[in-house]
Amino acid sequence: MPVLSRARIRPALSMALLLCLIALPAVPVGAQAPVSSVSQSRGMISEEAQAELYGQLEAQSELLRRQSQVIKTVAKLIGPTVVHIEADVSNPRTLQHGQGGQIEEAGSGVIIKRKGRYYVLTNRHVVRGAIPEGIRIVLADRRLLHPIPTRLWEDAETDVAVMEIEGPHLIDARIGDSDALEIGDFVLAVGSPFGLSHSVTFGIVSAKNRRALQLGGTGVKFQDFIQTDAAINPGNSGGPLINLRGEIVGINTAIASNSGGSEGIGFAIPIKMFMQIAGQLIDHGKVDRAFLGVTIERTFDAALAKRMGLPRPMGALIKGITQGSPAGEAKLQAGDVILAYEGIPVADDNHLVNLISFSPIGKEVSMVVFRDREEITLTAKLDAMQNFNLEP
Repeated sequence: MPVLSRARIRPALSMALLLCLIALPAVPVGAQAPVSSVSQSRGMISEEAQAELYGQLEAQSELLRRQSQVIKTVAKLIGPTVVHIEADVSNPRTLQHGQGGQIEEAGSGVIIKRKGRYYVLTNRHVVRGAIPEGIRIVLADRRLLHPIPTRLWEDAETDVAVMEIEGPHLIDARIGDSDALEIGDFVLAVGSPFGLSHSVTFGIVSAKNRRALQLGGTGVKFQDFIQTDAAINPGNSGGPLINLRGEIVGINTAIASNSGGSEGIGFAIPIKMFMQIAGQLIDHGKVDRAFLGVTIERTFDAALAKRMGLPRPMGALIKGITQGSPAGEAKLQAGDVILAYEGIPVADDNHLVNLISFSPIGKEVSMVVFRDREEITLTAKLDAMQNFNLEP
């Protein structure tokens, strides 16, 4: 079973090169093949034939070379916006034993511009708990910057971090539309795998809306990842996932791997979700999340759905209602299944959690609910999560 591991570089890396020699049986002299047949089997050709093949290749490869030019242009556009990040963070192993000590984390980031100011987007696990003076941001032209003191923010529940920077001639990347991504779209991942800054890899969007990934007890609660086969390795964390328009569509965050390196399954936070969090952090210094007040049944299987009168597990099955919550005011009940939220079909319980949490506080929302084998519509006015004393 693949182990989901953080796509960040570790302080010590060891690499081994294994050379395997394969012994071939000896061939008696009398059994050797004639020179002419050996030449043919090895693809020996005349100079005239070689020249003809080169001519054919020139014409045949024109389409691929034009397509390759798109990748080159995107790489040139995005390269100056990508940064390498090193951060002195607390060592979690020594902290568990009540000791101090720091380790150096390394990752990637990308520069954006918002309301006339420049910010670096990255993952929280790259800079977790580091002070601005302990974070080194290396630009594409090798300039070294630090975040502005007091202008560094983190959100552990989404693995988002953003920090403001200042300096001359900063280049920012354009923000794309991650909602418009489709499975099969070409994307590029840019970052510093194993400390090799500004590495570019190419792939496709393999899947969308990946949720409930086991990320090693990191506290990343709200997930809606883009899955890609563009190679992502330790050190790529915080770097951008780019579409063919040269726009950021995601922030590379994690990989599924048995080896600790790329095995073709990488995950990126959609840029729309990332910017929703980053915007609140920049404007308010914290993230306020909306609250409906329902507990969700996690084991909603086909047998239970059939007993309830549904053709398959769909939506989110309510297990309980928080007293005095918007759900209680809206007359939602345990046993209800929320099929749609604000006109959006609810895929599963994690999808509903995301839809609620990223809604504006105080908004009246409409829900299609399945109750007693019938569909009804209910409305609720969302409250702020911090107004309720919830158990961890």
